[in-house]
Amino acid sequence: MTKNLWTRDELLIALNLYYKFPYGQFHTNNPVIIEVAQKLQRTPSALVMKLCNFGSLDPRHQLRGVQGLKAISKADRQIWQEFEDNWTELALESEEKLQVLLGVINEQQEDFTRLDFSEKIKTETEAIRKVRIGQNFFRKTILALYNYRCCITGNPIPLLLTASHILPWSQFPEQRLNPHNGLCLARTHDTAFDRGLISFDEDLRLIIGHEIEKKAQDQGSETLELNFINYRGKTLNVPDRFSPDLDFLNYHRYHIFQG
Repeated sequence: MTKNLWTRDELLIALNLYYKFPYGQFHTNNPVIIEVAQKLQRTPSALVMKLCNFGSLDPRHQLRGVQGLKAISKADRQIWQEFEDNWTELALESEEKLQVLLGVINEQQEDFTRLDFSEKIKTETEAIRKVRIGQNFFRKTILALYNYRCCITGNPIPLLLTASHILPWSQFPEQRLNPHNGLCLARTHDTAFDRGLISFDEDLRLIIGHEIEKKAQDQGSETLELNFINYRGKTLNVPDRFSPDLDFLNYHRYHIFQG
């Protein structure tokens, strides 16, 4: 009997799901896993096993002894390494393929790109579309990695959470979709981090910038006390997978943070 080997597109879609779900949601009752498996014409258990196989390639899970099948396929290893080597292209490609599979990107959208607009307009439209697809992947991945909680305060309300970039989005396009370049922060803390009002030391403890410290002292601001001062020195809650890159955090501390 011929094995039903996984195609590259199927592996991209499966790995996309691996990044966007907490490990505890890799089960056959997960409605997204059920839907994707059906559309791939595979069983939910086969898709779950593929996700677990990817987990066995994840360095953080290797330290915890997570195991998948005894013989991980060469294709699994290759697609994993492709992602690691080129987050920008592979994250975008996998997200597009997943959206096509689920019908989020439909024929009308594809037909739109074929209309007789000027080349400049079509290029700009395509660029905007890719940015949105990439942002969707990054947000879902980061929130899932941090179990939908702010890594400083523990805020658990998704509508109040932001997938924050450690290295600035505009300056490091090659790291825009890299989960190691993301933190899950409440909106107020995201803005403060982005503007360099807060950062993290080499031990991942929260450090507060001079402006917040001074305002809190001079004005006795309860808001600043509750949102920032009370968390000074608190260790960042590191996710089980794709922990923030220490070099990226060092860059933020030395080049963006206004101590």
